[in-house]
Amino acid sequence: MINVAELNTKENKSVFRVEGFTCANCAGKFERNVKGLPGVEDAKVNFGASKITVSGNASVKELEKAGSFENLKVYPEKKSNTSSQMNEGEAELKVPFYNKYRTVLFAVAFLALGYVSLFVNGESNLVTILLFLASILVGGLSLLKVGLRNLVRFEFDMKTLMTVAVIGGAIIGEWGEVAIVVILFAISEELERFSMDRARNSIRSLMNISPKEALVRRDGQELRVHVNDIQVGDIMIVKPGEKIAMDGVVTHGHSTVNQAAITGESIPVEKTIDDEVFAGTLNEEGLLEVTITKLVEDTTIAKIIHLVEEAQGERAPAQAFVDRFAKYYTPIIMVIAALVALVPPLLFSASWETWVYQGLAVLVVGCPCALVISTPISIVSAIGNAAKKGVLIKGGIYLEELGGLKAIAFDKTGTLTKGVPTVTDYRVLEEQMAAKELLSIIAALEHRSQHPLASAIMKKAETEAVPYSDVEVEDFVSLTGKGISGVIKGVTYFIGSSKLFHDRLNKQLDGEIRSLQQQGKTVMLVGTDSAILAIIAVADEVRDSSKEVVQTLHELGLKESVMLTGDNEATAEAIARQVGVTDVEAELMPEEKAPFH
Repeated sequence: MINVAELNTKENKSVFRVEGFTCANCAGKFERNVKGLPGVEDAKVNFGASKITVSGNASVKELEKAGSFENLKVYPEKKSNTSSQMNEGEAELKVPFYNKYRTVLFAVAFLALGYVSLFVNGESNLVTILLFLASILVGGLSLLKVGLRNLVRFEFDMKTLMTVAVIGGAIIGEWGEVAIVVILFAISEELERFSMDRARNSIRSLMNISPKEALVRRDGQELRVHVNDIQVGDIMIVKPGEKIAMDGVVTHGHSTVNQAAITGESIPVEKTIDDEVFAGTLNEEGLLEVTITKLVEDTTIAKIIHLVEEAQGERAPAQAFVDRFAKYYTPIIMVIAALVALVPPLLFSASWETWVYQGLAVLVVGCPCALVISTPISIVSAIGNAAKKGVLIKGGIYLEELGGLKAIAFDKTGTLTKGVPTVTDYRVLEEQMAAKELLSIIAALEHRSQHPLASAIMKKAETEAVPYSDVEVEDFVSLTGKGISGVIKGVTYFIGSSKLFHDRLNKQLDGEIRSLQQQGKTVMLVGTDSAILAIIAVADEVRDSSKEVVQTLHELGLKESVMLTGDNEATAEAIARQVGVTDVEAELMPEEKAPFH
């Protein structure tokens, strides 16, 4: 039975892009402010993806007012797809290190000069104080603005306590210590911003996978149309060598399509009438006419981007703990500092000057700068070190979960395998022709082909030092969907699938072809008008280290290892046997891999 209330809630959800976030705490405050707006039932900020999902009714103006404390700019997601996000998808200009971090660098410079002056002129010297003050203001002006505003509103977070600690430190004359605290906090914020920028860049790279325009036939005319303006039912024309811009079904034409960007399949897939194609994949050979079946926001690549954005929104448990901790820790420290400053003079007639100083010292000492900076530094360092060794970890939450893993899922292409087609089998059937001589002819023909497997054959020829580029080929023809042909020294040679030689196949050869295909290999035959000369098998080779890695993981206590792939069942099983994984999930789309359990 359909839950009408739940359905209405889903329909009433709006997604907005947000520009101007500087830290996760600010994003959290924005979320709380939006939740307090009239007409808003719920709100969830995804800091990594710079967006907010609002359940209920809220205008852009109301949202920007909720984010006015940080001058946030808000755009409806669909609008930002055509404006701000389009700019994000373009190559980002690299900002020089000095310009990007000049605030922190200047603050550190003033701090260094302050300590030089401290040793030369003494602690109470005006020049020393001014240099430390300059370091505090340069490195912590934004912190102090927010902290003072929070203090006035009785909102307690890390910035509130940091601001109170800075004020207290200044009052008791600990200018150097205050400057160090401010700089450490500024560094922690830059580290957090750096990790989030990397997350956003990964999303931008995904946006560039599919083209922003497509060639569409409307009213008998062929027009270049932006993907946002393409409707379901439009006819899209995809030429050889072009990327497919939208999801759809082939209604005319025949080609091979490289789907590695979407499904992870290393070997291009043959596409003909009624076959489904996906945005972001590459049309290799023939001209295709495709009927659009999904709007741009519903395409497979759009779902992948959504999944990545959701993953970026999950913060590490330790980071989430720091935020919760600050909510209670800040007022507790302030109360303790107040008690230290007031109780001894009021109850025991102690010196006001001494105990107010001690109370302010408690604020400075109690400032959780080490805690604030430790989490982002630990996470960034761990992810950075792992990346240097070829391991990419998407965020802190995944890093922390690694310690308790009982099962692990590997993508096949490019992870367990090399991701590059390689010739695995080459057998000459006609004894009168030398293997190297025939390989030279095969490579010469493939050299003129745009077929995705041609590179594997040319690589084999180069490995065996067989010359092919100077071999003269006449009347070269690409037989779309079947293979290629060409004339060399008066003889016409054919290279292609078994369909091209179906009338010349015998039971023995047919059995050999089936056996190779069951091993997950793509089989090609080489022949002339009268005979089949050779059989070639190409496959995505397993990495040399894959079997050892999987075996080591099992020895370390991992109970289950799963291989996820978009390849067919036979290919997947063949690779799984070589690698030694315990389970296989084949013929998966990317969105089917993500929620795998």
